[in-house]
Amino acid sequence: MKYRQLGNTGLDVSVLSFGASSLGSVFHPTDDNESIRTVHSAIDSGINYIDVSPYYGLTKAETVLGKAIQQLPRDKFLLSSKAGRYGESSFDFTAKRIFSSVEESLNRLHTDYLDILFLHDIEFVPPKIILEEAVPAMHALKEQGKIRFCGISGLPLQLFEKMLPEIEVDAILSYCHYSLNDTSLLHLLPLLQDRGVGLVNASPLSMGLLSTRELANWHPAGSELRTACKKAAEYCASKGVDIAKLAIQYSTGNELIPTTLVSTALPENIINNAVWTDEPIDRALLTEVLEILEPVHNVSWISGRPEYNEHLLNNKGGGIA
Repeated sequence: MKYRQLGNTGLDVSVLSFGASSLGSVFHPTDDNESIRTVHSAIDSGINYIDVSPYYGLTKAETVLGKAIQQLPRDKFLLSSKAGRYGESSFDFTAKRIFSSVEESLNRLHTDYLDILFLHDIEFVPPKIILEEAVPAMHALKEQGKIRFCGISGLPLQLFEKMLPEIEVDAILSYCHYSLNDTSLLHLLPLLQDRGVGLVNASPLSMGLLSTRELANWHPAGSELRTACKKAAEYCASKGVDIAKLAIQYSTGNELIPTTLVSTALPENIINNAVWTDEPIDRALLTEVLEILEPVHNVSWISGRPEYNEHLLNNKGGGIA
């Protein structure tokens, strides 16, 4: 397992990190004991960074993860959680709720501190409350020692372009923007490097788009994007390769992307994912897959407030970022 520095935090994170959303039975029913074994397998495979949120499984993911990491030395892993989003349409970024949310997360996770706290999906609320309540609350939590570093998360890249010059944070979490079908995250790298902000990239499989399995009904991708990604996955399968392997190798292989989060509740999956990061990527297959995905390259979907999605709203062809 390789490790890279996360911005100016001084933290060295594994290029592959563990997203604990699956432990909350977000994608399908899971067995808690198996989920705990998955977390331990991730650590044993060299993964040293775990991310979770009270939103995942409506606190179930944090609860199950807490049982798993309670059995591990705290210095064996870096841990991030989130605050502000608590349900599909439940948001509260007031300072009071940020403080109480972190206390609740610490209790569920059986730890005294978080290495990173992210404000979760801030594109859904007015910037004013982020600037005046949520960010100052995070800074206070740093002073109290409840968190070591703070950050923001969301889908629209324009969100970070607008917010980062106005706030002081240590990291961002971006998802579905550095994968086989979407590399628009690269446009944000100069801003992050200029400000010394660490980057956590999430969902190299584009929340299940890059798979031969049936896509969840809730997935917001349009039909053209769904079809192209499934075609690419089926092409890989015809060559005897799981597209997940190609996708994870692609995302973790970029030296400019410190770490990429993947989520699973199966020990064998996370072990395979970790092994793949140390194997050379099939360049010929990669070229063929990227050609299949070229018509939908950087196609995304709307999330949150309209002003962060002007590039999509003004594009009638399905939203090219």
